[in-house]
Amino acid sequence: MSGRVRIDAHAAKVLVDGQPHEPELDPPFDVFEPSALASPLVFSSPHSGAIYPRRFLTAAKLDATALRRSEDAYVDELFAGVVAHGAPLLRARFPRAYLDLNREPYELDPRMFDGRLPVFANTRSVRVAGGLGTIARIVGESQEIYGERLKVDEALARIEKLYKPYHHSLRSLLDRAHQRFGLAVLIDCHSMPSVSSVPSPDQTSGQKMKADFILGDRYGTSCETVFVDTVEYELRRLGYHVTRNRPYAGGFITEHYGDTANQFHALQIEVNRGIYMDERTMEKALRFAQIAEDLCHVADQLAGLIATRRDDERAAAE
Repeated sequence: MSGRVRIDAHAAKVLVDGQPHEPELDPPFDVFEPSALASPLVFSSPHSGAIYPRRFLTAAKLDATALRRSEDAYVDELFAGVVAHGAPLLRARFPRAYLDLNREPYELDPRMFDGRLPVFANTRSVRVAGGLGTIARIVGESQEIYGERLKVDEALARIEKLYKPYHHSLRSLLDRAHQRFGLAVLIDCHSMPSVSSVPSPDQTSGQKMKADFILGDRYGTSCETVFVDTVEYELRRLGYHVTRNRPYAGGFITEHYGDTANQFHALQIEVNRGIYMDERTMEKALRFAQIAEDLCHVADQLAGLIATRRDDERAAAE
């Protein structure tokens, strides 16, 4: 991260009462604050965490290499430059395989746990059925993570000490932007495998190449269209292949924080891993720095559009 960035882990420490859930996760996430808040954009990277607690690795029947396949590796670094341009960046330090922040807080599979889940747990969602609840059962190509059932108390502790503080900080950042600028725009940062296992009708192979970027706005419901249009236009102008909402329209975070009627906007950006890293070795590609620079440019253009609109609205009101 840039030397101009101030790391504010205070929010995490204040909200995690007592000892950290795991010693390696102290704090469980970082808030990178700009020296001066310059736009209503808030960036969140919930799946780029790469700190695997020792107890988790011991309980898992997969090795660290297999577990890392579910990471949005380096996504926080791809978007890190936005902080020097006046926007905060929140990133988890724990991995998605340990706890998924892009799920409801209690989306849990009862088959995974020893003990009774709370009555309010959502045990019947499509994501739970697929093994990808708040605490995932599988990674990669349906590989089971755990050799034995987890204690229910362990699941609830992860939610209380990691999930809830992260979302509390995200909500605080959005509320601050809304109060300062009259609106807040969440950019939810993710990555995706370069190929899909579902081929197109004219393909004979079992894989289909994905776009460079997929923008998810819950089919136009979570973010004002002109904001999405701007991001798509700028990415296309830079030479990238961009699509919207298929197959990623946005998950819990986009749906939960997108409230356009009250000027809270949420846009999910999925970056094709194949354009910025070697998916097998997880080494950064030579284009990494250029892609990161391009993403800063796109963020600047979006922030500029919003500032111009605010100026025009003020002038019209005078």
